[in-house]
Amino acid sequence: MKKNKFLLYLFFAGPFWFSCKPEADTDQDVHHYALSRKNDLKLSVYFTAQAVDQLWTGETGKREALSMLRANGISSVYLEVYRSGLVVSNARLDSVIRFFKTNGFEVAGGIATVPGGNFGLKQDGKFQWFNWQNEKTRKDLSSLMEKTAPLFDAFIVDDFVCTADTSVESQTAKGDRSWSAYRRDLLTDFSEKYLIAPAKKANPDIRVIIKYPQWYDRYHLFGYDVTRQTALYDQVWIGTESRGQYTPRFGYVQPYEGFVNYRWMSSVSGDKMGGAWFDHIDCDQNDFIEQAYQAVLAGAKELILFNSYNFMEGHPGQHFLRSEFNHLADLAALLSKTPVDGISTYKPPNSDPGGDMYIYDFIGMFGVPLIPYAHYPSHAEIIFLPAQAAEDSAIFEKIKKSMASGSRLILTTGFLNRLSQGQELAEMAGIQWPIDTPVIPTPEILVNGKPDTLDLALSLEGNIKPKDATVELTAIFNKQEIPFLCRNAKGNIYVLNVHTFSDEDFKSTGEELLCPKPLGLMEVPLAWANVIRKVFNGNEIIPMDGPARVSFQPFGKGEFLVQNYNPKLAQVKFNSLTGSYVNVLTGDSLSTNIEGLILNMAPRSRYWIREAGGE
Repeated sequence: MKKNKFLLYLFFAGPFWFSCKPEADTDQDVHHYALSRKNDLKLSVYFTAQAVDQLWTGETGKREALSMLRANGISSVYLEVYRSGLVVSNARLDSVIRFFKTNGFEVAGGIATVPGGNFGLKQDGKFQWFNWQNEKTRKDLSSLMEKTAPLFDAFIVDDFVCTADTSVESQTAKGDRSWSAYRRDLLTDFSEKYLIAPAKKANPDIRVIIKYPQWYDRYHLFGYDVTRQTALYDQVWIGTESRGQYTPRFGYVQPYEGFVNYRWMSSVSGDKMGGAWFDHIDCDQNDFIEQAYQAVLAGAKELILFNSYNFMEGHPGQHFLRSEFNHLADLAALLSKTPVDGISTYKPPNSDPGGDMYIYDFIGMFGVPLIPYAHYPSHAEIIFLPAQAAEDSAIFEKIKKSMASGSRLILTTGFLNRLSQGQELAEMAGIQWPIDTPVIPTPEILVNGKPDTLDLALSLEGNIKPKDATVELTAIFNKQEIPFLCRNAKGNIYVLNVHTFSDEDFKSTGEELLCPKPLGLMEVPLAWANVIRKVFNGNEIIPMDGPARVSFQPFGKGEFLVQNYNPKLAQVKFNSLTGSYVNVLTGDSLSTNIEGLILNMAPRSRYWIREAGGE
C-alpha cells in the first residue's frame, strides 16, 4: 500500500517540478517557489478531525505527507478539532501543531459542527445537522470552543452552521415566526454566544472565521443570515466547490457558480472576505482546476483544498493545479489591483429566488461576465434583475432612477410577477398584464425563423404576450409561439421569460440544496447564445460569438480569460479585435484576420488573452 502511494506521489508530483517554476528560479524547489508567491496566492489543505487523530501515527507517514504537501506548493494547513462525534484531544492537537510549525507551515484550526456519538443533539431531519436550540448542543460546542481556542491564532467554522430542525423544541421556540426567520435568529444568536464568545474568552486574539457553503440561494431557509453573521465573525470564507456540472451527486451546478458565490459574498462582507474552499469530491481533473480558476477570478488570495485524505490519494486535478499554479498566482496578483469587471446584477441578502433559483450561474455560462451585488448597483449601465431583486421594497423607485439616467434593464418574468408595481413595469416593457405563469417546459424553439428541437426541455416562467414589445427569441409550446426574450420600443427594458428552479422543483426531486436537474437553457443553439450574450453585454463588453458553456471575464487593460466548459471543441470569435495577441497561459502568439480573433478551443480549455506587448 505504501509503495502504491509513493508511486502515485511520483506520478502526480513529478511533472510539476518542471512545469511550474519560472525560468529565472530553476534553482528553487516547488515549496520555496510557493512560499515566494504566498502574498499573491496561498494554497492550504484542510485536515479533518479523523485525519488529525489517525494520520500522524508514524514517522514514515509524517515524512510522506510532508513530501506531498511540499511537492504541491502547500504552505498552510487547517487542523480540525471536532467532526461527527470525534473530539481530538488537546495533547494530540498540540503535537500536530508543533510538527507542522517546526516544518515551516502556517497552522489554523477548524471545526465541522455536525452531530455524532454523544456530542450535541442531532436535528429532526434528513441531514446530519444539529438541533441548535437544544441545551446539550450549546453546552458541548461552547465548551469545545473554549478548550481549543488557545491553541490557534485563527479558527474556521465549516459550513454546517445551518439547520432544518422541526422538533417540538424548535417549534415551540419558533413561535409565530417563519422557519426562515426563526432559524436565522437562532444561528446568529448561537454564533455570538456559543461559538465566538467562548473562543474569545479563552483567546482574545483569535480570529474566528465562518465558512459559507456554495448554495447561496438557499442560505436564508436554513439559518444563514449573511448580513448579521458576517458582522459578528472576524473573517468570511466561501465555498467555490461547483464540482461536476453533468453529474447528479452534488447537483447539476454550473462552474460559474464559484465566481458568483465569492463575488456576491465579497459585496456583503467587504474587507472580511478571506478566501475560497473547494474539494476533490465528484470532480474530474478539469472540474478541479476550473474551481481554482473561478475562485481566483472572483478575488481569492488563498485556496483551501478539502480534504487531506483525498489530497494524499493523489487526485489527478492536483497535477493540473500544480502545473497552473504560477499562472494562478500571476492572475491573483493582477486581479488584486484590477478585478474582473462586467455586467451588474442584484441579489439582496436573504432573498427568495422564486423560479429564478441559481439563475446567475447559468447566465454567466453564456459568456456574460455577471457581477453579483448584495446592494443595488445604482451606477451600472446594464442591470440584470431576477426574482431575487424584488425582495427590495424600494426596488421600483431605484430602477426608475436607473432608466432616467439611461441604464438598460434586463428583467425576468419572475421579477415582474413578484413586484408590487409589476403592472406598471410590464406596461413600460411593452407586454400585457397580468402574465399567465404556469411553468412551461418545451423542447421546441424557433431558430432563424425555423422550428428546432432541443435535447432537453427549455423551461419558461409563463406565457408572455407582447403589446408593442419586439420578440427577440421565441419558444413553441403546443404549436403556440411564446416569447422567450423581448424588448420594449425604447430598447431599454428586456424581459427574459426563463425558469430555472423553484421550491416545487426541489420538492419533486427530493433535492434540498443544489441544482436538482440539468436545464435545456444550457442546450440552446449558437444563434440563441449569441443573442442572449449580446443583450446582456450590450456595448459594455467585447463582442463575442460562441456557444453556451463558455465563460468570458475581462480585467486589467483589455485582458480577459475565456474558458470552454463544453466536452467538445468550441469556436469562439471576437470580431472587433485587431492586431496581435498572446495566450498568457502558453506564451503562444495569436493573430487576427478579417473575422477578428478566432479561438478554436479544445474541450475544457482556457485562454488568457493579452495584447502583444502588453503587461
